[in-house]
Amino acid sequence: MTAARAGRDASRDREVEDRVAEAVARGDFEAAATAVIQGYGPQILGYLRAVLKDPEEAEDCFAVFAENAWRGLPTWEGRASARAWAYRVAWNAASRIFRDPWHRRRRKLPSSVASTLAAAVMSSGRRDLDRRQDDLEQLRAGLTPDEQSLLVLRVDRELSWREVAVAVAMGEEDDVTARAALRKRFERLREKLARGARARGLLSSR
Repeated sequence: MTAARAGRDASRDREVEDRVAEAVARGDFEAAATAVIQGYGPQILGYLRAVLKDPEEAEDCFAVFAENAWRGLPTWEGRASARAWAYRVAWNAASRIFRDPWHRRRRKLPSSVASTLAAAVMSSGRRDLDRRQDDLEQLRAGLTPDEQSLLVLRVDRELSWREVAVAVAMGEEDDVTARAALRKRFERLREKLARGARARGLLSSR
């Protein structure tokens, strides 16, 4: 990621955080939820595609995320960023898929404002997401869902360790122990990816 793009992304995220905080402050939770779904939706969808490894399942899961974010926004207390909270909601939705075969039935969600927003985000995001296929994605295909989640949150989405701890429900932003444990897991993951890259000839074995 270039410095210019990183700067644009950071500026966009700050704008989303401000919109959410302002809406919550005036008690307009629908506007706050809309800001979360529209502002963070494209990156959440990419995260779910990486974790679930199936575009259709990811879109089903994203629709559930949008509904849960819409209903759950009033529970956001502002102790963590809205972005970290959104990723936690997304991870909780994805976790249900691993525990429960409900997704195989491909239930149709009821029409709502949240589902309409989700559909708009998915429509605009598919073109960009479909272009992101490279050697790293092949390596990632062999990762567990937990590993996929950690990699996407920390590397692709550039969440801070504080935010990652919130997103994966290991602790709150001030939980030093959780952040240390996540760093250790991430180092093991980096070593695993490096081994895989060397095996594929993508890295020198020296």
